[in-house]
Amino acid sequence: MNVGAIIHKLRKDKKMTLLELSNKSGVALATLSRIENGKMTGTLESHMRICQALEISLPDLYRDMVASTRKLEVQTQKNRTDVFIHDRKAASEILAPGILNKKMMPTLIRIASGGNTPKEETKTGVEKFLYILDGKVEAVIGSEKYPLSKGDTLYFESSVPHYFRNTGKGDARLISVVCPPTL
Repeated sequence: MNVGAIIHKLRKDKKMTLLELSNKSGVALATLSRIENGKMTGTLESHMRICQALEISLPDLYRDMVASTRKLEVQTQKNRTDVFIHDRKAASEILAPGILNKKMMPTLIRIASGGNTPKEETKTGVEKFLYILDGKVEAVIGSEKYPLSKGDTLYFESSVPHYFRNTGKGDARLISVVCPPTL
């Protein structure tokens, strides 16, 4: 059960209208409606004010919330459609569907010999993790260069301008995980 459904049930149990709850809690009527209809979750502050108006504790509000314990999505290789071809020598493939609704973005990056990815720079607070599957890669992050080969990892703040260059003779493949997802 989500927080909106719980608030709705508690409000109905108290025989309170949405307008009455809004007036008593100080939370805008439109906000309460969106929360109860699952369009938004609200803030901790709004939850505390709602609890005070409903005369319950915050733990009582959250008690019946059950986090989804089963988030499972299988995507076969032939079903993946989010492939970005940067040029003849570099491409990225998003490895999970509906990525902007996820907490992380796993990507397979392929770089042909002599190729490199385009320079990227995300907003502050976004982190990136790399795992080199095959080949030799030079990660250029800001003004620093990091040589990586099969089995190596790299974790960094991706708001620093960066790109990856294949320094080997064969193709390079690497897994990149960005958190939170950003395009």
